[in-house]
Amino acid sequence: MKNMVWNQDWRRALFPQLKNQKWDLIVIGGGITGAGIFRSAVSAGMKTLLVDARDFAFGTSSRSSKLVHGGFRYLYNNQYHVTFESVTERQRLLKEAPCLIEPLPFNLPNYRSYHFPTWMFRAGLGVYDLMAGKWDHHRLPYQEVIQHIPGLNKKGFLCNFRYKDAVLDDARLVFRIIRETVRDGGTALNYARAEEILFDARGLVNGVVLRDTSSEKPSVIEIKANAVVNASGPWSDQVRADLHAPDKLRPLRGSHIILPFARLPVTQAVTFFHPRDKRAMFVIPWEGTTMVGTTDIDHGGDAYHPDHEPYAAHDEIVYILEGVAKLFPQNNISKQDILSTFAGLRPVVNTGAETPSKESRAHQVWVEKGLVTISGGKLTTFRVMARDTLDCVSQTIGKRIAIDRRSPMLKPVQMPPVLGSTAAQPRLLGRSGQEAQHILRDAIDSDLQSVNGLPALWIELGFAARAEAILHLDDLLLRRTRIGMLLPEGGRSSLPEIKEYVQDKLGWSQARWQSEQERYLNIWKRAYSPDPGN
Repeated sequence: MKNMVWNQDWRRALFPQLKNQKWDLIVIGGGITGAGIFRSAVSAGMKTLLVDARDFAFGTSSRSSKLVHGGFRYLYNNQYHVTFESVTERQRLLKEAPCLIEPLPFNLPNYRSYHFPTWMFRAGLGVYDLMAGKWDHHRLPYQEVIQHIPGLNKKGFLCNFRYKDAVLDDARLVFRIIRETVRDGGTALNYARAEEILFDARGLVNGVVLRDTSSEKPSVIEIKANAVVNASGPWSDQVRADLHAPDKLRPLRGSHIILPFARLPVTQAVTFFHPRDKRAMFVIPWEGTTMVGTTDIDHGGDAYHPDHEPYAAHDEIVYILEGVAKLFPQNNISKQDILSTFAGLRPVVNTGAETPSKESRAHQVWVEKGLVTISGGKLTTFRVMARDTLDCVSQTIGKRIAIDRRSPMLKPVQMPPVLGSTAAQPRLLGRSGQEAQHILRDAIDSDLQSVNGLPALWIELGFAARAEAILHLDDLLLRRTRIGMLLPEGGRSSLPEIKEYVQDKLGWSQARWQSEQERYLNIWKRAYSPDPGN
């Protein structure tokens, strides 16, 4: 299993073998937290199995604000430790993952309507930069700001500060970590639900009942392990249900809208404060479009069920558009301009804070009957979260896990001699790491063309279809690539061309393609459209 490629036969060969092995560790949850634990555990020599009830990065880790950042706004909530930890990790990740995690200038304009003194912004950014061990913010006049942020509201403008954070494709970070770890001997399986926790004679957790949900006739097996980690994010309380323990999470929904770049052509990001409640929000150039978010509200109801995807509520979309209208009054952005929406759930540990935004973003690790649960935290701090989780596992199993705290989470990549398009090379190196050389070596010119003018390349779809554990069309269009979020109507008009390019690579019949296309369009309409939830 060490170097098993995720081709069309990998799952059929893999699943029956799982129950015949004794695992050191089972990690439940294939988002960034689980991926980081998986990477660290395998690097420490542990025989590790990672499973996810849905697709890898299906939950929060494909629906974040696409930022590797310190959380400048957390300073105003006195969350200094979270900010320091995040800024430190941001600097590390920028070095470890060039071309995947990229520096992004942020603009922080101050307006009279904010009622914030300018010195507060200057002081906050000074602290922010000092935490990172650098001094990289500047005060800029309006005329210089609008070169990168055209249409920015001038009324009541006082000043603007520019600072640096970083942007990424969050789902691709997860896939690259998992795939590199599988290459190093780890085992990972998507669409495998840990639907029951197993206990030994002492009443301590020693395994899971695993259900393969990839087919209409799912298999169910029992798998034993020395330790089990619950890294299932917003669904952690559901995994803990077998422990009969009280819920600990306060799932918070963060929603975003994606607009055509032509309608909001920003080349740098903007941090602004919403006119209604002064909550910090972002405008971010991303993958050839412009993204605006995020909200921060309590999440509940049927959408919290694992089989239901969260979506942006109507009131949230109105709220986001209200902020855009205040910041860019001349652009006349409306709901009709929205390419797509998406919503993610933050697995915040409930401390009883008065409002969602005041809840701490710090992570917590705890043990109940041998089950180690990790929750809270941020994408940026996933390495620290993995380290703290395995420290807790060490105590649970009574054996020290030899974690190399200096080891990178991602394998370093070297720019090879130019293979194919020079524009394609850094993009593929960032998203696929060392495998980019192999992908480019087999490419022809048409493979390296962009998909409908987006930064995404046709070869990305082709490689994902062949070798990245695709079970459904939404896996391909919403997570392995993001074109379903970046094209109008989820890329409906491009589906015939996509079908021609990937159907053989997926090994799907005409009937299977038609079924998957209908399924995908229904998912997009319900959870990603400008009018989600219908």
